[in-house]
Amino acid sequence: MRALRRRAHLRAYLHRRDLTPVVDRSSKIELRAIIVLSTVRNERIRLPYFLQYYRDLGVNHFLFVDNASDDGTREYLAEQPDVSIWTTKASYKAAAFGMDWLTHLQRRFCHGHWCLTVDVDEFLVYPFCETRPLRALTDWLDASAVRSFSAMLLDMYPKGKFQARPYHEGQSPFEIAQWFDSGNYTLQRNTWTGNLWIQGGPRARAFFPNDPYAAPALNKIPLVNWDRSYAYVSSTHMLLPRGLNLVFDEWGGEKASGCLLHAKFLDTFATKAAEEMRRGQHYADSQEYVAYQRALSEQPDLWCKFSEKYINWRQLEILGLMSKGNWA
Repeated sequence: MRALRRRAHLRAYLHRRDLTPVVDRSSKIELRAIIVLSTVRNERIRLPYFLQYYRDLGVNHFLFVDNASDDGTREYLAEQPDVSIWTTKASYKAAAFGMDWLTHLQRRFCHGHWCLTVDVDEFLVYPFCETRPLRALTDWLDASAVRSFSAMLLDMYPKGKFQARPYHEGQSPFEIAQWFDSGNYTLQRNTWTGNLWIQGGPRARAFFPNDPYAAPALNKIPLVNWDRSYAYVSSTHMLLPRGLNLVFDEWGGEKASGCLLHAKFLDTFATKAAEEMRRGQHYADSQEYVAYQRALSEQPDLWCKFSEKYINWRQLEILGLMSKGNWA
């Protein structure tokens, strides 16, 4: 395991050369700042709401890697006073699907900080998030000597075809993608790294109906009190050291956890999926995007009679998708 972690650090060190700073405001990162990290490509339309959502939760600084956007993403982010951004034209796939770049930034800027590593279509929901800032959660985790916080990726989708309701810049995507699967998930433990492996939901039933175990993993550990000795080893699905993956209670209780509301399925999805399939820069030769393209030709409607309309975090806890644990 230590060798694997050293390898991740070495890869990050080598791939640091891929990155060119556009605007580096990291000197503004204060001692207890909460930091968001993300890799982006052509996500201009999503950025205003993404930034505002996390600012409202209390995030203090954002570290972005822009992978050769040509839609104004880089320029927009460079104008934001709480953003530092690097750019690269290097291969996303060759950089461990962007994780080598983020690992370099984590080791350089995030030691001793709570860091949230997410895509720009992922929105963290945690216990009491409507009334308590993210700082309240991280303070409680610190007091409980907990260094990592899990969040299941919850695919959100509209009722009807994706193209029926266009998404507009600055809009909450959940005004459109209001629905989710409350069940239809499989869970198993990875005995090697200790993390849970979750699959299922609308992507398994709509895009991988004949092979649901080929569907994307939904388990994530996005929020971590970072130490430069840490490393993600499979996107944000698992970490080293292994103890950071033990985000569940083996003795019948429940540890606090959240959900990442995943706003992938908007009217922008078909264009994005076609672009990513052409680029071929994603895991397993972009087979996920091949499956998307195949299904999108039939203009699918992910809604079904078992779909649940999102209300709030308490609803997700009642459904067993997240837990407040013993945080009161």
